[in-house]
Amino acid sequence: MPDLVRREDFDGWVQLTLNRPDKLNSLNVAMFEQLRQHCLALAGETGIGCVVLRGAGQCFSAGHDLGGIAEGETPPSRGWHSETLRMLEKLPIPVVAAVHGHCYTGALEVALAADFIIASETARFGDTHAKFALTPVWGMSARLPRRVGIATAKRLMFTAQMFGAAEAVRIGLAEYLIEEAEFETEIARLAGQIAAQSHFSHAANKRLLDRSDAQPMDAALQREWMDGEGRGPDMHERIAAFQTKSS
Repeated sequence: MPDLVRREDFDGWVQLTLNRPDKLNSLNVAMFEQLRQHCLALAGETGIGCVVLRGAGQCFSAGHDLGGIAEGETPPSRGWHSETLRMLEKLPIPVVAAVHGHCYTGALEVALAADFIIASETARFGDTHAKFALTPVWGMSARLPRRVGIATAKRLMFTAQMFGAAEAVRIGLAEYLIEEAEFETEIARLAGQIAAQSHFSHAANKRLLDRSDAQPMDAALQREWMDGEGRGPDMHERIAAFQTKSS
């Protein structure tokens, strides 16, 4: 089987590329199966400080393969796609979705499972479930309002409107916009910066943030000091390196 999700390893970080460029990286069961296998592998690895998820060719992904939907594709189990994206989301490693070109509907659900999104100036987003008389089952109704707010999520889902990178940044869907000519350079710079920080802290902080999401403030604060994992095994080494550099 071809590499529908291609893995590349760099200095402390990994790039996963959705790899059906001839089909605009449209998402099918086989692609999700490979994404799932990569998630399983990464969850058990050490030494990886960042994962970048992106698309090959012209875009991130045009969304769920409508041909597969029409043909009645059968996932291995009910909720399997959603479960796979939760596996991506719960990796003990920061995950960044780097979006260029199309990122529609199912593809947006995939990108939302990343910790955050960065967007090339060419990026185009939208949720078109309502256009095709569909409802989300991969996480849109749970993740989109957490990212942009309930009213904005409703507007995007009800109108099925397309919008560009600048609007994605304005509403908080994407963190920042990158000129297309700088996209590759910025991906490597950002991934390297994240990977250079403590991997212990990344894993612990992701767990804290996941537990406290949408909790009342007092409960979230209590969980932070009660369940926080404190000092990592590389703390002394990092402090010593900083002091040596500063002196």
